[in-house]
Amino acid sequence: MTKQAMSAIEPTLVRTPMMLMAPRVDGVEAIWAVSRTSLGRVESETAAGQRQIHASDPYGFTPQGAAVLRVRLTGFASGTTIRLRTITTAADDGETVVGEWKTFRTLDPSARTTRFAVWNDTHRHDEVIRQLHRVTPSADFLVWNGDTCNNWDNAADLIPTLLHPGGCDISAGRPVFLTWGNHDVRGPHAFRMPGIVAMPEGRPFYAFRSGPVAVICLHTGEDKPDNHPSFQGRPAFEALRREQAAWLAEVIRRPEMQAPYRIVFCHLPLRWIDEGPQDYAADGYDRFSGASRALWHEHLVAWRTQTIISGHTHQSTWMPPTAEWPYSQLVGGGPEPGRTSWIEGSADESALRLCQRNLAGEILHDLTFSPLPLD
Repeated sequence: MTKQAMSAIEPTLVRTPMMLMAPRVDGVEAIWAVSRTSLGRVESETAAGQRQIHASDPYGFTPQGAAVLRVRLTGFASGTTIRLRTITTAADDGETVVGEWKTFRTLDPSARTTRFAVWNDTHRHDEVIRQLHRVTPSADFLVWNGDTCNNWDNAADLIPTLLHPGGCDISAGRPVFLTWGNHDVRGPHAFRMPGIVAMPEGRPFYAFRSGPVAVICLHTGEDKPDNHPSFQGRPAFEALRREQAAWLAEVIRRPEMQAPYRIVFCHLPLRWIDEGPQDYAADGYDRFSGASRALWHEHLVAWRTQTIISGHTHQSTWMPPTAEWPYSQLVGGGPEPGRTSWIEGSADESALRLCQRNLAGEILHDLTFSPLPLD
């Protein structure tokens, strides 16, 4: 076979667009997939025309990999709009591909307004993802609130599902925060997922502020006990929930978290309309994470959490606060036809609005929260 014929059938060096994940006040993480071992760099350009090459990992290497390249960008001021593009160089023959520019804005805790969007339970339903991508506007961030997949039974599914879902560049105009769902941690290849997605603090739980909204993202783990035989010993979420409880006790005291509006994202709800016990030996599973709530509740109450936004049940549901549970619960729909929903959030000095719509644009829940009095 001639060299020309071989090149015609070889896969392109860059397999996916640059995914911008885990935005921060000082930067973001850029992640993209390649077909063979390559070096990855990201070029940035400010509004003033200043350019910089970002090409170092924590160990002093130029970021490199055989399947995925990751570059953590730092050093920007909050609320800064910049352009970014990838520079990918194959290790074997030096082939270099320069990506298209993508605009990004760092988080700004001091901004007077913020706008965000929420998806959940996409489960590799590509047409649903394409529809969500079409109807979701640009925003300060997009929370992909768990269950990106069905189960990780096939390692080849990870990259297209997480970095190019539905063939869409979902982080264009809205950098992505990911929370972990119970299906995201299932299957023999689930352990590979942390190598492909980014977390702001390198853990699957984190907190941040955007304008007047403070956000806590938590990992509720599985919907059955860790020792359930179907899991084959893979989960260890009891320890992770306890770790998050200790972290919550500290993070809710941070000055930047004393915001007018306070939201928690987690995949399994912390409240549900039916909280009866489940028969795990049969087909029972948790509709809500009682194990998480038992450990986190007092901290969420102390923080004056206004609402928990979740998925998991595939049933759009709104549960207002009660005397026992002073935080409300909003749950998104599922990927099945007619059940998909998405949430648009916006906040300013007067109110936080959460509007949940289906793909036809019909409003399912339109909620308004008043700002909390600040001490």
